[in-house]
Amino acid sequence: MIKAIDLRRGMAVSVKDGVWVCVDNQKVAKGNWRSYQVIKLKNIKTGQLIEDRYRTDEGFEQVMMEHKGMEYLYSSGNVHVFMDPQSYDQVELPQELLGNDAAFLTPNLQVQVALVDGTPTLVELPNTVELVVTDTPPQLKGATATNQLKEAVCEGGHKTKVPPFVENGTKIKVDTRTGEYLSRA
Repeated sequence: MIKAIDLRRGMAVSVKDGVWVCVDNQKVAKGNWRSYQVIKLKNIKTGQLIEDRYRTDEGFEQVMMEHKGMEYLYSSGNVHVFMDPQSYDQVELPQELLGNDAAFLTPNLQVQVALVDGTPTLVELPNTVELVVTDTPPQLKGATATNQLKEAVCEGGHKTKVPPFVENGTKIKVDTRTGEYLSRA
């Protein structure tokens, strides 16, 4: 059993005669009222989304997930293709499964795919990825102030703030959890 307050994005639970994956979990506390959780769940078989309120100490039966290492190959429209390195089987995952994390995908990126009853439910990216800057304004001459950051667009479409010395074509490390620039690669 897992409490509603401990339920995290990507965890699978058994609710209402089905297996559901947590999409979002927010704690709501209003003044001196009891706090509660607003949890969005997605049915892994039908794709149905529900949003409901639960007590913070309400228990859910957790469903065990199988984690499998996969390699990202390419994207085609709203579908991303991954390959199992052991069996060379290719799996197509929809854009909704990755969400905004799709901007971090680069060819040959190693990811962890969580499966429930053979159905992919979550894609876990590594903590950092290396991306190439495709578009950023040039460095201004004489701009010597520290901590001045400029907007940069990376391959895959991810936007982040970078230091002034970063130019187009520079390979940078980006934190996939926050989307922030870490260093040059």
